[in-house]
Amino acid sequence: MRAASGAGTGVARTLSVALAALLAFGHAARAEEPAAESGIVIRKAAVDPADGAAVSPNPNEATPPAAEAPAPSEAPASSESPAPAPTAEGPPIPVAPSEPLPAAVYARLNDSAPLLQRLTGKDREAIQSVYALGNFKPIWVEKGAFNAAANAAIARLRAAGEDGLDPNAYPVPAVGKLSRPDTDAEIADADLKLSASFALYARDARGGRVNPAAISKLITPSLDLPSADAVLTRLAAAGTQAGEVLQSYNPRQPGYLALKERLAALRVGRTQGAPSVKLPDGPVLKLGMSDPRVPLLRSRFGLEARAGSLNSAPGEADAYDRAVADAVKDFQRSRGLPANGTLTRATVAALANPSVPKASASEADILVNMERWRWLPSELGPDYVFVNVPEFKLKVFRRGSLRDETRVIVGKPTSPTPIFSGMMEYAVVNPSWYVPPSILKQMLASGRTAGFEVVRRGGTISLRQPPGERNALGFIKFMFPNQHAVYLHDTPNRSLFSASTRAFSHGCVRVDDPFRFADAVLPSWTQERLKKLIGKGERTLRLPEKLPVHLAYFTAEVDSLGSYRTLSDLYGYDGPMKVALGLAARSDAVAKGPAATKPKAADARPASRRAAAREAARSERRAAPRRAPDMFGEPDGGQVYAYPQRSFW
Repeated sequence: MRAASGAGTGVARTLSVALAALLAFGHAARAEEPAAESGIVIRKAAVDPADGAAVSPNPNEATPPAAEAPAPSEAPASSESPAPAPTAEGPPIPVAPSEPLPAAVYARLNDSAPLLQRLTGKDREAIQSVYALGNFKPIWVEKGAFNAAANAAIARLRAAGEDGLDPNAYPVPAVGKLSRPDTDAEIADADLKLSASFALYARDARGGRVNPAAISKLITPSLDLPSADAVLTRLAAAGTQAGEVLQSYNPRQPGYLALKERLAALRVGRTQGAPSVKLPDGPVLKLGMSDPRVPLLRSRFGLEARAGSLNSAPGEADAYDRAVADAVKDFQRSRGLPANGTLTRATVAALANPSVPKASASEADILVNMERWRWLPSELGPDYVFVNVPEFKLKVFRRGSLRDETRVIVGKPTSPTPIFSGMMEYAVVNPSWYVPPSILKQMLASGRTAGFEVVRRGGTISLRQPPGERNALGFIKFMFPNQHAVYLHDTPNRSLFSASTRAFSHGCVRVDDPFRFADAVLPSWTQERLKKLIGKGERTLRLPEKLPVHLAYFTAEVDSLGSYRTLSDLYGYDGPMKVALGLAARSDAVAKGPAATKPKAADARPASRRAAAREAARSERRAAPRRAPDMFGEPDGGQVYAYPQRSFW
């Protein structure tokens, strides 16, 4: 790998600078290749086998060790006296290039002013590493204008609203719009800010707009957020296809695409938010004045540049004439500003942050659920289990097609089922139930331990309910290890599945007809074979391949027949999501994880969650069987258990 300029020791120095930047900003998962004319080992960006473009490392995979510094014997030959032994003070700081434009890029990167407000410090460092590898030359600007890759990706930024994103969050800087040539500093600033917009768009498209933990501590998706350097590398190499590459960071699942189509239909005839324009500092402009910012205003309002007429000479594109003043006046009127046609500071600020038409209630529901698709893996897998918690339904997919579906019971509003993706590894027939610590003390104090065994587990005492028809987990459970210790399982209380609102558990998912479900997920076992194992002791059945399990939360969807429908917001998550996405004013409807705060009184919960809790209680009373009080059922099966009901499922 050679630097773009310099020779001899300059080449080695440039390579050292590039390597230092690369190592400093954490480039992992790279393939090794010896650099020309030096003994330095540089790691190339990992390549996605699907499209041959560089991608960010998988956060779930082990990170390979960083490239080691070359041994003294491997250092390039030099006529100078040997340098003192290196000290462990970190990589050397890159030096400013000698060429004016790269020097301007270098200077802007070292300026503390943000490139984009929401850009993280880690992404800024990744951007710097990309420019360092190119000797700080601009990536998007060539001969004073944006290149083909930039223009293709810019078109996608401006169409961000199609995917439920805000186009104004990804500003496009102006290049070549002034009546004079752009300075090196202006080109450097524009190039870097465009890089920041591209990186932020890709990050938001993969789920970086909202912090799921701010909605609930029980929403814990494994977000695969792309690094800025991987995004820029792919876009720069894509040329005229850069727009499609940027678009590919959005979800591609049919459920997402159906909501996107529904959103477009709702927005037909609506004017979307106007593009923003950030004007340089300057004086207040009135009719008849001239200013180099006027061409930017003409571009913003779609006015043609002045070409000359009988009353005016050509080349007066920077004249603040009647057409520009009238356009400014109309804009001021639309924003509630004094409509005098004078370009004031308040008008300049409003132009930089134009308003976006307020979303309707139906549109806001769609946008919230489109955002939730970004929390799922980009590929669900050819075979997977999908549980939509508000729908109380589980679906099994094989080779991308629906194999089976069944009813489920999910967590109560006071003990929600967590939202995340895991990997099912095994099933257990005739499982034992170990009483969780949350109810162990209550059971021991009440003396209601009939049918339980006292066992020692890891130095602590616990109660174990042996396998059997009264076991709280039923006859089979399906395990996908996770931080919440929840899983899918059978239940002895079959009557609760007849309720319309099936939110009765303490977090785990109970499956109706679990042996039919087992037939769908255990390829080597049929229902008949599994049922023959009942009563023959606890047995673990491992899956030949791990099976993805997605516990999701969608309150709006387009079904298989193409009909749009909404579901009850069981846990009250929609309100906080709308606030986080700027679709609603902040309110006290922010959901918090039950483990994060002390339990509050029922009337302190959001109205939607109180209503859901009341409906769940009514459904449970209607579905509860009339049994003798000494009969055992599930640990949270309502009236079946005689002792206090508190567990993890």
